[in-house]
This record gives sequence, structure tokens and C-alpha cells, in this order.
Amino acid sequence: MSELRVRPVADADLPAIRDIYNHYVRSSTVTFDEVESTVADWEGKAARIADAGIPFLVAETAEGELLGYALGVPWSAKSAYRFTIENSIYLAPSAAGRGVGWALLAVFLDRCRDAGLRQVIAVIADRGAEASTALHRKAGFVDAGRLTEVGEKFGERLGVLFLQKAL
Repeated sequence: MSELRVRPVADADLPAIRDIYNHYVRSSTVTFDEVESTVADWEGKAARIADAGIPFLVAETAEGELLGYALGVPWSAKSAYRFTIENSIYLAPSAAGRGVGWALLAVFLDRCRDAGLRQVIAVIADRGAEASTALHRKAGFVDAGRLTEVGEKFGERLGVLFLQKAL
């Protein structure tokens, strides 16, 4: 793999981010979304994340190929939760198993610390997302709970794991 760069998201990245995410919407249970997103959806999401002062990063090759993204969203609209976010990290299928997720998550967590955030929560499907669970645990996330059969996708009942990391 060529040199990996992690940087803040730019508007020009949003079509590739949409494509990465929609791959998982169509083909897996790692996201509970069942309807593909649009660039306009991502424009709105990026604006809300920026307004909240939460990191939204992309990983790319030196040649500019987008390999994945990591973002956070407020854990709750209630103000007492203002230092806690939920994170998401998605990789292009071609980037899986190449260390991109680890590099991206490490920089993301550093940027969260820099932003004054205190807690990061990962909500991960209890089946089909073993790589994400392993990545978060490797980064120091600890098990914080589990909900069973709270979602259904492709006719399969799914639960979620809650993992948490104090910054």
C-alpha cells in the first residue's frame, strides 16, 4: 500500500463516502440503514458534525484514493451529554485488512481528545461486524452493554454491542 494520509473531510470526498457507505447498506448488517444515502444526505450530515465541533476524517492514499472515513455524532441532544459522541468508521472494501482502520481510528481518537471530548461510544452490530468489534477493542474500547434483537435486516434479527472509550 502506498503512503496513507488521514485528513479532515472535504466536500469533494462526499460522493466517495456515499459510495463506501451504500456498499454496506446494500450488502451487510454492519449498518442498520436499509435505504441508500445521497450526496445531499452526506452534505447535511457533514455540516451538522462540523457545527458540533466533532471530527470527521478520511483516509486516502498519496494518490488521493479514498480508503475510508471516521466520524462522530453527538450521543444525545441533551446538553449534559455534550462531551460524549458515537463514532462510526467505514472502509472501502479494497482497504479491509490493510491497517487502514487502525490508522484512521487512532488519528480520530487523537482529534477527539484535541476537541475536548471525553467519551466515545461505538454501537456495533452483534453479528457480521467482528472486524469492527476487534478494531475498537484493540484501540482500548471496553464492553459497555448489549441489546438483543433490536433490529432486523435481510430477514435476520440483530442486536448491538456498546463499546466505550474514555479519552
